[in-house]
Amino acid sequence: MSDAQPIEPAAGAEWNSDKARRRVRRRYAANRRLQAYGIIAISIAVGLLGVLVASIVVTGYPAFVQTKIDLPIYVDPAKVDAEDPASGKYRSLVREALAKVVPGVPENQQRSVGKILTSDASYILRDYVVEHSDAIGKTITLPLALSDPFDQLYKGVIPKELDALSWVQVRWFERMTNRGVVAEHDGRTSLKLDVYIDPATVDAGPPPSGDFDGLARNSLQAYLPKVHDTSQFDMLANDAPAAIEKRVAADPAIVGKTVQVFFSVSLPYAALAKGEIPKITNPRFTDAQLEAFEVIEQKGLLRTPFNWELLFNADSRFPERAGLAGAITGSFYALLICFMLSFPIGIATAVYLEEFAPKNRFTDLIEVNINNLAAVPSVVFGLLGLAVFLGFFGLPRSVPLVGGMVLSLMTLPTIIITTRAALKAVPPSIREAALGVGASKHQVMMHHVLPLALPGIMTGTIIGMAQALGETAPLLLIGMNAFIPSVENMGLLEPATSLPTQIFSWADSPERGFVSRTSAAILVLLGFLLIMNVVAIALRQMFQRKW
Repeated sequence: MSDAQPIEPAAGAEWNSDKARRRVRRRYAANRRLQAYGIIAISIAVGLLGVLVASIVVTGYPAFVQTKIDLPIYVDPAKVDAEDPASGKYRSLVREALAKVVPGVPENQQRSVGKILTSDASYILRDYVVEHSDAIGKTITLPLALSDPFDQLYKGVIPKELDALSWVQVRWFERMTNRGVVAEHDGRTSLKLDVYIDPATVDAGPPPSGDFDGLARNSLQAYLPKVHDTSQFDMLANDAPAAIEKRVAADPAIVGKTVQVFFSVSLPYAALAKGEIPKITNPRFTDAQLEAFEVIEQKGLLRTPFNWELLFNADSRFPERAGLAGAITGSFYALLICFMLSFPIGIATAVYLEEFAPKNRFTDLIEVNINNLAAVPSVVFGLLGLAVFLGFFGLPRSVPLVGGMVLSLMTLPTIIITTRAALKAVPPSIREAALGVGASKHQVMMHHVLPLALPGIMTGTIIGMAQALGETAPLLLIGMNAFIPSVENMGLLEPATSLPTQIFSWADSPERGFVSRTSAAILVLLGFLLIMNVVAIALRQMFQRKW
């Protein structure tokens, strides 16, 4: 063995020269920049994802707890018949129980104070008494949900008081102050405005008459010529027309002239002039309701347990009673139909195309179309289901059977593509060895290739099902967004809804309580998707085989 000879540099190449070292440094710098760009891109993506998830969690957390009152209720036998407890006067019982907790409420305010409780309070009491007939004649403590506004108030989502003035109105008043028209007159904050007493609209009388309110508004509009929001006139107190009328009555000669008139400002602007932040009671509540709510809160009857009703209640018009049970059940039935159709058909199609079909133009055309179908927008499959399943075959609208069939059309390309990829990943030596010992092609596929490809097949199937679980557009087109007040009679041929369409419906609701429930429903949907992906990983590890 001869000694190794040192490698001589090529002609004109000096590896230790300054020029060569600069080139090496530039290459290393470019490599570090590329790594930095990748780290920055990943950081931005993770940061945006974190902001999205955090915003959903912060918004949806209040829906996972529900404010309830432990209300002692005396089930009066005079109002509830033991033989027919379903027909008792439960609304009266709830009203009387609340009156004992909050005594002294005027009779004309009792109905308003009763709105602190959910509108379903009497039905909750009725269902309890029907199930527990021994409660008649006794005092029971029943946890009742508060109505949505008071639930939001107790959680701190909405305030008890609001700013009386918007920032735009504050800016208008500051503009008037800067123009020097805000002044104190007769102990009141007033606006000193030039008013033209138009003889066409004012009769000097006596007594004087005319459109004094219009004159006051025109005088204020002259100082804010570019403002066309009518809320600017809230700056004037209610006695603004009387101020002009009083001046005309005192001096009829001012008709047809421009004079200065002191107009008192309304109370919020008077407080603003003194440096205070004017507040008003939230219009969602009355004073009687707030006083009663404070009494209930001081007695320690309120609590916020975990809101299991969000998962086990059906939908409702009242946010505090609305739940996802109907949507979860509808999604389960739709995914069950989707799996039963797409899984065997998809695997059979993939096995035939990959292992048995001849390679010709016809099979190439089929493969191209399958790949193209995987990229078709989901709304197109909804239109197809609307035209074929509902229009041509006349299947019932809004049922999970049709929803599952539409989702199976959308899931089939994904399952076929992933199954073919899993079959291709099986080494050819497995097939050759099986054929070499006399196995038929069918036996090779069923006993050797398919079991080895099963982990990839299961992973692709669950990913396709997870995609179907989050689809909204195709289900909306076939009407699978029905209002489901009860899940007792739900089935494959009964109107239903799904988690994505329930989220869409709640997001379009005007009640504030549905805002948090929309985010909570999104978190529940993400939880199901996470579970399905974990199951896919677990199945892949379970069926994984090494060769």
